[in-house]
Amino acid sequence: MVETMKWENGKLILLDQTKLPVSVEWIFCDTYQRVGKAIQKLEVRGAPAIGAAAAFAMVLAWRKIVEKYETKRDAANTSNMQLQTYAAMLYGSHDHAAKKLQQQLLKDFLQARNDLDASRPTAVTLSWATKLMYDAACKMAEAGLNLPQTDAELEKLAVKVYEQDIAKNRKMGDFGAEVVPEEAVILTHCNAGALATCGWGTALGVIRSAHEQGKVKMVYSDETRPLLQGSRLTAWELLEDNIPVTTITDNMAAWSMKTKGINIVITGADRIAANGDTANKIGTYGVALAAKAHGIPFYIAAPASTFDFSLKNGTQIPIEERNANEVRSFQGKVSAPKNVNVFNPAFDVTPARLIAGIITEYGVLRPPFSKSIKELKTKVLREELFTWKA
Repeated sequence: MVETMKWENGKLILLDQTKLPVSVEWIFCDTYQRVGKAIQKLEVRGAPAIGAAAAFAMVLAWRKIVEKYETKRDAANTSNMQLQTYAAMLYGSHDHAAKKLQQQLLKDFLQARNDLDASRPTAVTLSWATKLMYDAACKMAEAGLNLPQTDAELEKLAVKVYEQDIAKNRKMGDFGAEVVPEEAVILTHCNAGALATCGWGTALGVIRSAHEQGKVKMVYSDETRPLLQGSRLTAWELLEDNIPVTTITDNMAAWSMKTKGINIVITGADRIAANGDTANKIGTYGVALAAKAHGIPFYIAAPASTFDFSLKNGTQIPIEERNANEVRSFQGKVSAPKNVNVFNPAFDVTPARLIAGIITEYGVLRPPFSKSIKELKTKVLREELFTWKA
C-alpha cells in the first residue's frame, strides 16, 4: 500500500500526487508555508491526509517561530534583560517578561494556523487539525511547559493524528465491509484511498476490507474532473493492490449503473453537516442522484473528524472555487478557449436524503442522520480522542 507522507528528521516528506501515475516524486517540506502550498496545489489531498499534513505543518510553524525569537536573542546578546527573558521562557518561568514573550509566540502560532486554514476552506479536517495543535500549545503554556517541552509534545500530538488516522481507517473498513454485498460491483468517485489519508483509506479502505473478504467483483472508478483523481490515483491504487477496477468518465456513471450491474456506491467526504448533508469532490451530487434513480444504495465513508457539528445543513458549507485554468487546460494541453468563462467549484453537496448510510470508525450511521450524528457527537466528546492534558 502506497505511503502518503513521512515525518523524518524534523521534515514532512509528501508524496507529490500531481505527478502520479507517471512518476513517484517526493516533496521535502521544512516550513509550514511549503505544506500550505502543497495543500493548495493538491500535491497532498484528501481530507484526512490534509489534516495530518496540517498537524505536522503546525509543528514546523512552532519551530520557525521559536527560531525567529532565538535569532532576535542572539542579535541582542548585549541586553541582559532580553537574555533573561528568553531564558525564563526556555526553562519555564512564569514571570511577567516570560509570559509576555509566551503570548507573542502564541499570537504568531495563531497566524500560522490561519494561514494554513486559508489554503483550502472546504475540508473541515484541515481546520480541525490546526485548531487541535493551537489549542494544545495554549494548554501547554498554561501548564508551564518550557519551549523544548512544548516542541516535543506538539510533535507527539502530530504523530498521534497520523497514527490514529490509519487505525480509524481500518475500523471504518471493517464496519463498511458489512454493508458491501457479495459479488459487489462498486462505483466510487474521486480518490478516497490511502493517498487521501495516512493509510488504508476511507471509501477505498472499505473496498480494500471487502476485497479481503472476497466480496469485490469489480470497482468502477469515475475519472473525476478537473484533475482526474479517480483515473490517475484511484485506478492506480487499486491496480497496485490487485483489486479489479474499470475507469469511466464522469458522464458515464448513470449509464454504467444501468448496464454494468453496479449494486453499491461508496465515496469519501470533506465535510458533513449535523443533518447529514455531505460535501465531497464535485460530481458526487450527480452520482448520488443517479444512484437514487436506479435504486442503488449510496454510502459515505468518513472519520468523525469530518463532521462539522456546528453546521445545521449543507447550505452552510463553504465551497472552494478553483482556478479556471484547471478546466481550460490539462497537463499543459489546451482543452478550452483561453478566454472562455469557467465555473470550477471543487466540491458539491449531496443532500442527506440521498445517503443510505455514513460509515465511520464508530460504526455505520443511518437515517435519520440528525439523530445518529447527534449520538456520534456525544461519543466523540466523551472519548476526547484528541486532546492534550498536562
